[in-house]
Amino acid sequence: MTADIPALSTLPFIPYLDATGQIPTDCQGKVGIYGIFDAEQTLQFVGYSRDVYVSLKQHLVRQPGVCHSYKLETIDRPSRTLLEGIRTAWIDENGGLPSGNENEAAWTAAIDAKATMTPEEQSEYEALEEAAQGKYLKKIARRVEAEILDTLKARGVQMELRFNPKLKESGLLNLK
Repeated sequence: MTADIPALSTLPFIPYLDATGQIPTDCQGKVGIYGIFDAEQTLQFVGYSRDVYVSLKQHLVRQPGVCHSYKLETIDRPSRTLLEGIRTAWIDENGGLPSGNENEAAWTAAIDAKATMTPEEQSEYEALEEAAQGKYLKKIARRVEAEILDTLKARGVQMELRFNPKLKESGLLNLK
C-alpha cells in the first residue's frame, strides 16, 4: 500500500459498542473511511463519511446483526479521491466486494417499513383513503421501530436513538 493508503489488515479492530453500550465518540465529527465486521471478523461493508460516528450509528440501526467491530482511518482534509482510493484498495485487499457493498441500500438508505407489511396490513392499507394511509404507515413504522430498538437493546445498546418523525408517515425510518 502507498503511504496515503493504509492496509486494512494493519488497522486495529474497534468494538462497535463500548462497555457502556455506546458507539465510541472519538470518531464524532471526523471525516474517514471504515470497514465494518461481523462477529467472526468478516468484512461486511466499506464506507466513508463526513461524520463517521453518525454513519456508524445509522449502520448499527439498519444492520444490527453484523455490526460487531470496525476499522477506521480518519483524514484531516476531505478528499473524495483519497477516500475512493482507500475504499478500492480495501475491497481489493478483501479479495472482492463485501456482501454489504453488493446491496448498499440496505446499509445506507432509510428503512422502508412498508416492506414489512403483512398481506393483511397491505389489504387494510390499500382500502384506506389517501389521507388515512399516512397514519397507517406511521403505525407500521412505529412497529418496525420497536422491533429494531428491541434487537438493539438485546445487543446491549444503551445510547438514545431517535428516528425522524416526519419520515414515519411515508413508512420510512431514519435516525434524526
